Amino acid sequence: MKKLKRSSRLVEMTQYLLSRPHTLISLTAFADRYQSAKSSISEDLAIIKEVFEEEGIGELQTLAGAAGGVRYMPQMRESVALDIMKNICLELEQPDRVLPGGYLYMTDMLGQPDLLADVGRMFATAFSGRKIDCIMTVETKGIPLAYATAACLNIPVVIVRRDNKVTEGSAVSINYVSGSTKRIQTMSLARRALKEQSHVLIIDDFMKAGGTIQGMMDLLHEFKATVAGVGVFVESGEVELEERLLEDYISLAKLTAVDMKTKQTTVVPGNYFKS
Repeated sequence: MKKLKRSSRLVEMTQYLLSRPHTLISLTAFADRYQSAKSSISEDLAIIKEVFEEEGIGELQTLAGAAGGVRYMPQMRESVALDIMKNICLELEQPDRVLPGGYLYMTDMLGQPDLLADVGRMFATAFSGRKIDCIMTVETKGIPLAYATAACLNIPVVIVRRDNKVTEGSAVSINYVSGSTKRIQTMSLARRALKEQSHVLIIDDFMKAGGTIQGMMDLLHEFKATVAGVGVFVESGEVELEERLLEDYISLAKLTAVDMKTKQTTVVPGNYFKS
């Protein structure tokens, strides 16, 4: 790369960091990239760090020593996240989103890049500091959320399927009981998809009683993996506490009431905002 003016270098460095979250980048790498002294690079990073923290963009973590460098950690202030979720809740309350069984139509929202980017940063902030090797979700609507979160954490995604595909090769399959319908269902995961003893963050789009998530947790036991956390976009508040199969999870929104006759719903920010 050609030598840049400082103003141009600051812009390019910022973009470089934003596109490589949770990646340790040495001062030497920056110095070589921009043909600048390490002292100048350190000054630039100090400016970027200050702006990131003041504007709530994230944290620029500095690691000292020969093997050190800087690492960008995407974050979102809770006040900002709450404002965003309030708007999302209003959208989810639209009468035409009510589906039989007390579910909400969300597919169109889960196709919006800006919404997914915001939700991904919320989950990345909620689970920051935890050891996470990959993100797991079950097909299909949880996939966009999982990838949005993975983009902020810079880790791979593992997709659990409802049935085994020949293109997946050897797989581990389990039966689980749906928490809402009480029916026995099947899910499977290719053996090559997940390394044993991995630390896995589970992300799902909607949780009623938690049967699907519990099934994924049982599947992880077959891989001797550890559940690093559970994140849910929307949880149902229509389920009795004794029927809930999970206790330790983070939700961004909560469906508290559904009137099937009038198509009226109430959606409020989830338990993430009550911690």
